[in-house]
Amino acid sequence: MAASVSVLSSEAAPPFPSVANAPQRNVAVDAYRGLVMLLMMAEVMQFGEVAKSFPNSTLWHILGYNQTHVEWTGMGLHDMIQPSFTFLVGVALPYSLRSRQKKGQTFPQILGHTIWRSVLLMCLGFFLRSIHSPMTNFTFEDTLTQIGMGYTFAVLLTFLKPRWQWTAFGVILFGYWLAWALYPAPGPNFDWNAVGVPDDWHSHLLHGFAAHWNKNSNLGQAFDVWFLNLFPRPSRFLFNDGGYLTLSFIPTLGTMLLGLAAGRWFIESPLVIPIRKFLIAAGILMASGLLLHFTGINPIVKRIWTPAWTLWSGGCCFLFLAAFSWIVDVKKNTKLAFPLVVVGMNSIAAYLMAHLFEDFILSSFRIHLGMRVLNVFGTALEPVFIGALTLAVYWLILHWMFRNKIFLRI
Repeated sequence: MAASVSVLSSEAAPPFPSVANAPQRNVAVDAYRGLVMLLMMAEVMQFGEVAKSFPNSTLWHILGYNQTHVEWTGMGLHDMIQPSFTFLVGVALPYSLRSRQKKGQTFPQILGHTIWRSVLLMCLGFFLRSIHSPMTNFTFEDTLTQIGMGYTFAVLLTFLKPRWQWTAFGVILFGYWLAWALYPAPGPNFDWNAVGVPDDWHSHLLHGFAAHWNKNSNLGQAFDVWFLNLFPRPSRFLFNDGGYLTLSFIPTLGTMLLGLAAGRWFIESPLVIPIRKFLIAAGILMASGLLLHFTGINPIVKRIWTPAWTLWSGGCCFLFLAAFSWIVDVKKNTKLAFPLVVVGMNSIAAYLMAHLFEDFILSSFRIHLGMRVLNVFGTALEPVFIGALTLAVYWLILHWMFRNKIFLRI
């Protein structure tokens, strides 16, 4: 495979000997992307399950909480994986567009390639979601399908001036909020069990105006009951167990546009890292999200990607980007970032490994090492030990690809 960069990469040359002649890359962005992918791959360590064996341990409670998605409102570290992944797609767009324009590609050529990427991302999402299915699982809430559905729109907006991009961002969030606000909220006699909401869900139910954003009783749920049943399925779609929705791709596009702004700021100030802009943006976005949440105008819910979540998580993404830019570009700690860059430069490969290789690697360790070795730290910690070994295998494969300049791209 020819050396190339991932679809989620931005251009810029890592200061590492093995890729010294590669096109210049933004190493801070690669390191941030590497952290995101590492958090996703680290699910194999099952902190949440291990925490159940140590109910009185604060440390394991914190680790378990931050490796699982919150039930509804709020956020844990694990909830930042998808918005960060999406945000970094946006960061890459100005670099990608500039590169293609320098190569003399016309607008129709760029648009055609963009549509191809969108379709391929969606199909890859279908494929990964169908691994354990008796037939193709046409589901549109997966990270890749959500990005694929919004990607072409984001690229088209990249051609507009910044003020129109910000206008589009505002229209998307306000229009999406208004559509949900106008859709009838569930009444007092609503049958929650019929939409997969368990009896012990009462602590997560939202009340008053915020009830428009309750689980599986909203506009997005109504859309999916119609839309998803247009596709062949083993049985009629009634609800998503986690409350995830197809229409979330609309506010997800807003997250991509925030990344687009960050990428543009990088390009506009090549000699000065725009950390101050990142921090200001983070403060404004996070404060706005909290204001909407605590006033009841719009709750922060990742699973349905509310506009308040777009603002809050977007602010967190800017904080992460500022931190990595400070570590890599200001403090020049490229060696510290190197393990993450190895993962971040091959994000598509890392994503595929986490979904396709896990069972094979885990079973191989169990077969060839045996349970005596895997339980060396005790049976309660076995998932952490075997998970750490699996994570090491992932990284070694990615490091081999890095050394041999093999970078999967879409």
